[in-house]
Amino acid sequence: MCTIGDAIEMVEDSFNQMQVQENIELGFADGVKALLRQDPDIIMIGEVRDLATAEMAVQAALTGHLVFTTMHTNDAPSAITRLLELGVPSYLLKATVVGIMAERLVRVLCPHCKRPADINDEAWRSLTSPWKVDLPKNAAQSDGCLECRETGFVGREGIYEVLPFTESLFRFADDKADLPGLRRQAYKEGMLSLRLSGAQKVASGLTTINEVLRVTPDMQE
Repeated sequence: MCTIGDAIEMVEDSFNQMQVQENIELGFADGVKALLRQDPDIIMIGEVRDLATAEMAVQAALTGHLVFTTMHTNDAPSAITRLLELGVPSYLLKATVVGIMAERLVRVLCPHCKRPADINDEAWRSLTSPWKVDLPKNAAQSDGCLECRETGFVGREGIYEVLPFTESLFRFADDKADLPGLRRQAYKEGMLSLRLSGAQKVASGLTTINEVLRVTPDMQE
């Protein structure tokens, strides 16, 4: 496996890792080009920031490599429109993109001062809309204690939005870039929004509605 990072945040001896060096004009795109000569099975690109990097990632995927990368977007469907905005042709996206995952980190309630709590119906509907989800029975809240330094939280957990880029979604990835339509179709095919994923954490008593609302965007159209 080969990785390209800026910066390399964790050294892994079993990986071939490359550091971006802008001062010598070694960017992500140049790094991908160099790594392709080594014929790796898997390439990890720290971030797609521009068209040159996106094009190299697409070319690597077209030649049989499994490519992982990151982008800054609000949610998973937005990654498709972001790539289109960068200038990647839609037919190349359809040929190379397999799936997209968006993630956020929510603070976890302190286990030492956590206690059962009732959920406000209006707040719960705001979190789970447009889905109709019953009020959870295991919701919790915390008041703060010495163990959590009076914050009420200890540690964090991820909430995820996973979008398999299937053929039924291809028609939304064109020059018109119908992001609301793409998102609605993804929901129909079973994708859980970031907020609904967070609602599962609330229902399990791991975090609160306010915490999920704090870290997730409102994507209702």
